[in-house]
Amino acid sequence: MAGKIKVIIKRPDEKYGHVTHISNTLENFQRTVGGPIETLVIAQDTLLIVNEEGKLREDFIPNFKIWSDIPALGFPVHDVIYGTAVVVGADGEEFTDVPIGFDFWQELLLDWGNY
Repeated sequence: MAGKIKVIIKRPDEKYGHVTHISNTLENFQRTVGGPIETLVIAQDTLLIVNEEGKLREDFIPNFKIWSDIPALGFPVHDVIYGTAVVVGADGEEFTDVPIGFDFWQELLLDWGNY
């Protein structure tokens, strides 16, 4: 049985989302975001897991904007996230407990813009 990790889940109907623990399995992440997953780097050790088809699905609505400029990526990330997003930590190829605090997450959403 897979272990659980601490994450932040942000649904479109939530202002900031919530902190919870979920099973660290591909199937669980797919169920949470409603389909195939895509990861977006928002900080050196922090990822967003989103539905890779979110913008194409008529039943998904905008959730929040994202702006991240990580020099190691070589390009800025500026996008709109559709549907549910999960914030996790990253250790190589593995998802881990979210390394940022909920207060910091709220500050990011205030800076980026919420829908």
